Amino acid sequence: MSAVERPPRRARVRRPPRRARERQPGHVRARSAPAPLLLPALAGLLFLVLPLAGLLIRAPWGDAPTVLRSAAVGEALRLSLWTSTTATAISLLLGVPLAWLLARTEFPGQRVVRALVMLPLVLPPVVGGVALLMAFGRSGFVGEHLDQWFGVTLPFTSAAVVLAETFVAMPFLVVTVEGALRSADTGFEEAAATLGATRMTVFRRVTLPLIGPSLAAGAVLCWARALGEFGATITFAGSFPGRTQTMPIAVYYALETDPDAAILLSLVLLLVSVGVLVALRDSWFRAGAGA
Repeated sequence: MSAVERPPRRARVRRPPRRARERQPGHVRARSAPAPLLLPALAGLLFLVLPLAGLLIRAPWGDAPTVLRSAAVGEALRLSLWTSTTATAISLLLGVPLAWLLARTEFPGQRVVRALVMLPLVLPPVVGGVALLMAFGRSGFVGEHLDQWFGVTLPFTSAAVVLAETFVAMPFLVVTVEGALRSADTGFEEAAATLGATRMTVFRRVTLPLIGPSLAAGAVLCWARALGEFGATITFAGSFPGRTQTMPIAVYYALETDPDAAILLSLVLLLVSVGVLVALRDSWFRAGAGA
């Protein structure tokens, strides 16, 4: 009786030690930087850090409770938080489908559409505000009909602030989500489709969870950009306390009348920016550590 032949055992592949991996292409890290690179790097770092340090050094900390508790600051902060959150929600509603369209489909003029989506990233914000005014103002080709048919006037209202922030911030979300969709593994989506799931079911239950971290990062970037928007907002919405005067606009006007208050308001926005970095640390810092 012959013995049953067993298939040969697969040899176990051992990963090289970490030091060996670091010596491989793509994992080379220099122990010390050459002086021609180190000196400009330090100069660049100081250039970015010194203005922020100037805010902290010149801040009138003794006046902080009085300034930050004032009604004008409270109104500007509440308006900024509300408008930036609303702009982010609109960007999610419109931007995610747009990113999917650019990443997963092919159609004539796709490059032109992508260029138009990215245009607000490089367009001066004031020009964006003028463009919004020409489109949605009372004499604009859209705003004129809104005023005649529905009696809706958008310029110099809180809704104008939301529109301006959405215009400049939504491209950040679209670019981030499109990149995530292009790099995501489509095998899970194909498997769900073969099991009978509809396209919308695949999108809701497979695609969105796959790009969840990138979607969250894009939303945070969008919110932060909307919170810091100034040029398009002041051009299209003006500066009316309690209605259109957001925190950046309040900083601008406070700088002319009360520089100490402007510094404190700037510190509030600085703290928000630090919070954005903390929220994105998993997406950026860990990615940089693994590079």
